[in-house]
Amino acid sequence: MTVTEPAPPSTCTIRIERRGGRGEAGARALERRLRTAPGVRDVEVSFRTGSVRITYDESATSEKTLRQAVRDRNVAVRADAEPATDDGSSRSELRREAVFVSLTLVGMVTGLATEWLNGPTPLLWAGYGVAYVFGGWYGLRGAIETLRHRAVDIDLLMIIAALGALSIGAPFEGAMLLFLFSLSNTLQHYAIGRSRRAIKSLVEMRPDEAQVLRDGQEVTVPIDEVTVGDVFVVRPGDRIPLDGTVTSGEGTVDQASLTGESVPVPKVRGDEVFGGTINESGSLEIEVTRQAHESAITRLIDMVERAQSEKAPTQRLIDRLEQPYVLGVFALTIAAIAIPLALGGEFTGTFYRAMTLMVAASPCAVIISTPAAVLSAIASGGRQGVLFKGGEHVEAAANIDAVAFDKTGTLTRGDTQLTDVFVREGAAGGVSTDDDLLSLAAAVQARSEHHLAHATVTAAEAQSLEVPSAQRFQSVAGKGVRADVGDGTVHIGNRSYFETVLGDASIDGIEPGLDRLRTLEAEGKTSVLVARARGGDTTVLGWLAFTDTVRPGAAEMIDDLRSLGVEHIVMLTGDNERVARQIADEVGIDEVQAELLPEEKVATIEALVRRHEHVAMVGDGVNDAPALATATLGVAMGGAGTDVALETADVVLMGDDLSKISYVLGLGRKARRTLTVNLAVAFGAIALMVGAILLRGIPLPLAVVGHEGSTVLVSLNGLRLLGYRK
Repeated sequence: MTVTEPAPPSTCTIRIERRGGRGEAGARALERRLRTAPGVRDVEVSFRTGSVRITYDESATSEKTLRQAVRDRNVAVRADAEPATDDGSSRSELRREAVFVSLTLVGMVTGLATEWLNGPTPLLWAGYGVAYVFGGWYGLRGAIETLRHRAVDIDLLMIIAALGALSIGAPFEGAMLLFLFSLSNTLQHYAIGRSRRAIKSLVEMRPDEAQVLRDGQEVTVPIDEVTVGDVFVVRPGDRIPLDGTVTSGEGTVDQASLTGESVPVPKVRGDEVFGGTINESGSLEIEVTRQAHESAITRLIDMVERAQSEKAPTQRLIDRLEQPYVLGVFALTIAAIAIPLALGGEFTGTFYRAMTLMVAASPCAVIISTPAAVLSAIASGGRQGVLFKGGEHVEAAANIDAVAFDKTGTLTRGDTQLTDVFVREGAAGGVSTDDDLLSLAAAVQARSEHHLAHATVTAAEAQSLEVPSAQRFQSVAGKGVRADVGDGTVHIGNRSYFETVLGDASIDGIEPGLDRLRTLEAEGKTSVLVARARGGDTTVLGWLAFTDTVRPGAAEMIDDLRSLGVEHIVMLTGDNERVARQIADEVGIDEVQAELLPEEKVATIEALVRRHEHVAMVGDGVNDAPALATATLGVAMGGAGTDVALETADVVLMGDDLSKISYVLGLGRKARRTLTVNLAVAFGAIALMVGAILLRGIPLPLAVVGHEGSTVLVSLNGLRLLGYRK
């Protein structure tokens, strides 16, 4: 019987109208209701960012059905699929909020001045009326929206407290509460908007049109209509519209906005370029390799938006506790009224004190403390070409104790070059010169994706050698390759390949060949044997040697990691141990694990996690994908051109700058310190004010100032991360 594997779950993002307010209790309630829909596996809702992310089973439901399910639960769904950015509409909403805050202040001052000067009563109540209407507008709207989802939140607490103050003849205290509440809400929205401008700047990087060559003529075409294989032209100063490969021309391209590279990158025929970057000099003709919706900049926009909608563990915990906490504050307030009244207390003073307690105990600063820090950290990373794929990865970066590095393409440049070609003395079979051996090796390795194979083929092309065709190509991961060329089978591999794969075969010249490999490896070169099997006999024809160079700044980056508190640094490589050890000694790495197969890299990462708990794996995102997924934090290098990196890693470095690795860990640690300070301020302010109210009693205005002041303080403290530099 054939067992059909279940299809992997699908994920869709539904854009909803963003809503103000402090808490997200309504979002949590909507999540609970949507999880009951058929086929839904997981839901994450944020009114603050205007998104609903649903993981679902396509065999049981569809995106269209899910969109309708959201509408059925009284949530306005946006028609467009673009991520919510700090665009004109959001700025207009922010200006409207600022006007409401100003009117609240005017109304409060008018009422207070009229009261002091014994002015006409209608003017007094008109002033306070303006303050209550405009100061409570957004809070009341948010409270009603949350109640529609059968939940309560902080907005409702503030509205009840303000109305309670009004009911006992303290209109100024209620108006002051609403003024500071609406002011801090506006500042909070401004802070979050600042952190979301990363998306807006990315969206603006995408040109709308491309100058496409059609029948030798340049034609202006919308980028959505440009297809793979089309060729477009960019001139100095133009922004490159789509990902592609240079087919003609030379120039330099400013990739800082995408990869964080500080200097322009030279581009010649065959080089890859990315949409959204700027051509600084020289005219280029570029062949499209990805359509607009698949380009690096589009994927980056989607992932930044997704990262800002996903919650850090601390934020998820606070969101879950918000509803019971708010209910607890209501219970505390009721008890603060009922108990003194039952003991014969006076109503007005008791009620006033209970309203003061309600304001002081409200967790506004606690709720905003985490997103203020985490969203700012994500936006700060985006400016530096570092993509965190969720708030949880910002927190994970703060806890890393050990880091494992892939060697080739990560610590080294990855542009491996063939340095030595040797024909074994006395080798038979029509191979008498270095060019003969190189041509034969290139025939086999032309079928391989390995970096050594690429170096071999490049060397053969540089010498314009005639390369024969190869059939029945086979690869043995981490060891070698073989293929039929002419009337024999050519084997190319390392010592492990010849000792294990061909271990039972009698190979002419194997001992001097292996001795030569050991000599080359002692010189710090990666080397392989080339042998041919024909007519039942296998003969070593010669050997090839390759070198790679350490990336500039690798040693400094390792020193930076140690200064950040990283305890253990490991190199993982499929290369031989001598070559790996030489590079490790050069950059200052503690431990080398060499000659690893991909599954052995995973096992090594699992062992590191057991020893150190929090482990980061840094690789190029292709061969290292399983290890990246296994580590606590997977960091992929050069994600601007690597699909696998964007899919597998938790953090993607859009360029190849090694210094960004220490930046990632440093930013995570800075975000953790910021979050710790924010939570200390938030909980400290609550504890101090509640204690003072219960022990000595403080006036409502002072509780309002302490409550709203702490909220503004944690918002501004979180914003400081936008300016973080290593």
